[in-house]
Amino acid sequence: MIIVTAALAPSPSPLPQIDLRADRLRLAKRLWRGPAVDGTEFGFDLTAPLKPGDAFFESATARYVVLQNEEPVVEISLEVAPSAAAGIGWAIGNLHLELSAEPGRLLAPDEPAVRQLLERLKVPYRCTLAVFRPGRFARGPQPTQELGPSHTHESTKR
Repeated sequence: MIIVTAALAPSPSPLPQIDLRADRLRLAKRLWRGPAVDGTEFGFDLTAPLKPGDAFFESATARYVVLQNEEPVVEISLEVAPSAAAGIGWAIGNLHLELSAEPGRLLAPDEPAVRQLLERLKVPYRCTLAVFRPGRFARGPQPTQELGPSHTHESTKR
């Protein structure tokens, strides 16, 4: 088993990429283990969690990269008015559920509470699979903003 303590610095590499796939809850951890698709076993004792796309090990023949698995999500098209999208985001957040925004859609975990809320609000949605990165907000061609682990609400600062 190869022990990894941090992601590699970003740099172009001519080596072939070998993926290690993990779900988002595992990626949020600093201590875990898993196999790459070629069967190489890695143990992670990280100073900071890995992010999807991070390279974490390089051998003479390959560069190993972590990728996040898709998971069941509810997709809400952003073909609605901006104020409606803001209201939908607020309503999902008011349930203390996570949300992410991409240029053309909102994503939330596929949970009964989300589906019930959207049906009650008469908001069209579809259930699908996607890489879900809560707290990630993309606004068209602008850089994606992430709330990150330091994000807190006023009520939690007391």
